[in-house]
Amino acid sequence: MKAFYNKRKNQKKSSTELRYTLSLYFLIPIIFAGISIFAFIIGLNLDTTLYSPTTKVFLGTGLGVLAFLCGLLLFWFVLQPIKQFIKKTKNLPIFQERDNRERRKSWKQPDNEIQYYSQVLSHATDILGKIEATRLFPEIIGHCRTMRHLFSQILKVAPSEATVLIMGESGTGKELVADAVYRQSHRVGKPFVKINCVAIPENLLESEFFGHEKGSFTGAIAQKKGKFELANSGTIFLDEIGDISPAIQAKLLRVLQEKEFSRIGSNKSIIVDVRFITATNKNLPEMVKKGEFREDLYHRLNVFPMVLPPLRQREDISDLTDYFLENLPLQSSKHKFDDGSQNEEFFQNTSRQIIISEEALEYLESYSWPGNVRELKNIIERAALISETGIIEISHLPLTILGHETDNISSFLNTIGLSEGVSMDDHLRSMEKKMIISALIKSGCKQVAAAELLNINKRSLWHRIKKYEIDVASLQKLQNLE
Repeated sequence: MKAFYNKRKNQKKSSTELRYTLSLYFLIPIIFAGISIFAFIIGLNLDTTLYSPTTKVFLGTGLGVLAFLCGLLLFWFVLQPIKQFIKKTKNLPIFQERDNRERRKSWKQPDNEIQYYSQVLSHATDILGKIEATRLFPEIIGHCRTMRHLFSQILKVAPSEATVLIMGESGTGKELVADAVYRQSHRVGKPFVKINCVAIPENLLESEFFGHEKGSFTGAIAQKKGKFELANSGTIFLDEIGDISPAIQAKLLRVLQEKEFSRIGSNKSIIVDVRFITATNKNLPEMVKKGEFREDLYHRLNVFPMVLPPLRQREDISDLTDYFLENLPLQSSKHKFDDGSQNEEFFQNTSRQIIISEEALEYLESYSWPGNVRELKNIIERAALISETGIIEISHLPLTILGHETDNISSFLNTIGLSEGVSMDDHLRSMEKKMIISALIKSGCKQVAAAELLNINKRSLWHRIKKYEIDVASLQKLQNLE
């Protein structure tokens, strides 16, 4: 039998707080033996005349020992390969990287072997899922449960000919998902035509869809093939489908139903074999109720709906942040010679590894991200340019993020929810620091006004600013940039 202490890193516990845990090698066989002895006792009670008390004790003890040894042997064959797998897995670089990321957020030391094995196997499952997602969907960054569910949907619908309707807020990556559906489909390698419906004027959208004949309208100086004709035997992606006019909706419905259309100025029908993928950031069911979108067209499009989660509902902001930091665009500068002249054709690439501090990452993870992944990417690039030390600190983040948490009390209370492994004192310090930063932002970095907002004296505020190492000068520069 072995026992071990449950200890927290950098924490001291009294002897009364130490907990002992039986090893699984001892606990499981004991359970086996206990069940066997219990069954033996019940069996003897059915007919007590066959055995003497001494014989009963001897047989019960022997049966218990035999069951214990059998349970130990059986469990050793089962557990030993698992332990070897865990030992090898823990030494893999990718697992250590994941381990460090988990510790960076909130780390809870496992209380016993069962929790330890469960934790390692859970991490291993996540890593395998991440590897599979990276192999199948290299362009989509995100490996939380919500995104893995989205990947499974893509794999289900891609091989079929079903029309796909991708819905989600702006900046969630609807075009990337459409690309993934195309790459996993049987039509990969065939034409893949994309149309942004909102970027084309309404009077030209019909010509863009179906083409036109020469002389069919003013400016039609030559025959033009439409996007549907060019996408024949392939896939067509209609982005922002919720913004097309009712007249175009009616004509699009016919193409979806009949797979045929006519160019503008022609009576000849053209039959096409096209797979449709559409996307929108509008609430189509609500538009149907208001009469702004055709109900029959909506049902034609809504064969296989896919709803992309907004960034605030995802758990992989740190993964996205690391990815954007690793793939920052190289900064270029003109090379100056000794005589002061510049060579316009020569550029010296300068790149450095930028990292983000834990506190700055906490602000990113608590922000609501109305612009989703696109907004996160822009903020990371901006903060990397401002940072002069190679570390993105709180002072490098936009004021919209720094002041977000205390704009309303309910939002603020949600962002300070207790996390496992983090003490109440740490939460209180984090809350106090955020309140001070918010007050400085609202007061224009004037400490007297900030102290009045916090209802404390100026000297007390100064001591807290020094205690939490808040860079007031950087906040003031940031306000000037805003």
